[in-house]
Amino acid sequence: MSRRRRAVKRETEPDPFYGSTILSKFINKVMEQGKKSIARRIVYNALEKFAIRIKAQSALEAFEQALENAKPSLEVKSRRIGGATYQVPIEISPSRRTSMAMRWIILHARTKAGRCMEDGLATELADCYNNQGSTIKKKDDTHRMAEANKAFAHYKW
Repeated sequence: MSRRRRAVKRETEPDPFYGSTILSKFINKVMEQGKKSIARRIVYNALEKFAIRIKAQSALEAFEQALENAKPSLEVKSRRIGGATYQVPIEISPSRRTSMAMRWIILHARTKAGRCMEDGLATELADCYNNQGSTIKKKDDTHRMAEANKAFAHYKW
């Protein structure tokens, strides 16, 4: 029997400009050292640049599509059985899928060399919207790893 208590998930308030809870969570992930106003400015400016770049009517719908394209559906977890460690493929819960996609987008936007965060974020979102770029490559690598270890799927717990 598990000794862990299930944590109660708190609801995130929607962001003031678009009224979206997903965008609010994204802003919270971009935020560093509690500076939410700076994170909001970065994300809103990046969304404007992103919408112009892909010629979208609604920046929020385009953002949600880019996020959907970046979400992984499978991942591998290490499982130790009889002295050997196997990489067991498992399906990911919807909240973790969203969280991983956001984390990857922000990570790859920050690592874009010679650019401010707004430009890097707009570029990475445009790449995700078009199913290309480093975030999509990371998702494909995760899926490929899960596919390669499909033989160990019976070790799921």
